[in-house]
Amino acid sequence: MIAIRSDAEIGQIRKAGQILSQTLKKLRSCTKEGVETRELDAIAREEILKRNAYPAFKGYRGYPGNICVSLNEAVVHGIPSDRKIRSGDVVSIDIGVKFRDYFADAAITIGVGSISDTAKRLIDTTEKSLYLGIENAVSGRHLSDISSSVQAFVESNGFNVVRALVGHGIGKELHEEPEIPNYGKPGSGPVLKTGMVLAIEPMVNTGSFDVEVLDDGWTIVTKDRRLSAHFEHTIVVHDKKAEILTR
Repeated sequence: MIAIRSDAEIGQIRKAGQILSQTLKKLRSCTKEGVETRELDAIAREEILKRNAYPAFKGYRGYPGNICVSLNEAVVHGIPSDRKIRSGDVVSIDIGVKFRDYFADAAITIGVGSISDTAKRLIDTTEKSLYLGIENAVSGRHLSDISSSVQAFVESNGFNVVRALVGHGIGKELHEEPEIPNYGKPGSGPVLKTGMVLAIEPMVNTGSFDVEVLDDGWTIVTKDRRLSAHFEHTIVVHDKKAEILTR
């Protein structure tokens, strides 16, 4: 069952999204060579708490961090640590925010210092694929129209979408129905309706789409240890154009 949110509920999610967006803007400016990933975690926590919200990932299913910071071959769920960011790193930052019992979720990937041409193309392709998916998140379209548009663009640029991980509905819970794969055929799955709130999140690899979990039980990496990137927005479906709640 995919929830249809009221205007009041969407307003609360929008506020959570604004807080999240402000936090990501701060983190983008702080993601530099020599910074430890746990420093970014502390900055994010401070930015969220001072806006009377809460880091949604902290303690979720036992997760130890406030945010996820995933470097290079790490796709998602990288735990903040004393690891220092270096020039050439591809850094994906994923944040969830809870505000007055409603959630928003978003992610960005940043190239630090001098990155390879392949890394630049990967980041650009992943971000553009997110916005293509969002363009298809309109009332009357099918859920798989989001998925297929992401896959087609990514693969046309020589990369692969991760298949073991998906986007999701969001609202009263961090993860709700439906699951939103980043691959599939158009014209299938649930019909989208105005008021559905979705977290669309392409995860894209330079190599194979296969992934595995490290011994820490959280960090998911590319099986071939090649680069990965991740972008995400929380959006609400409308008749003609989706609204991005985490812009």
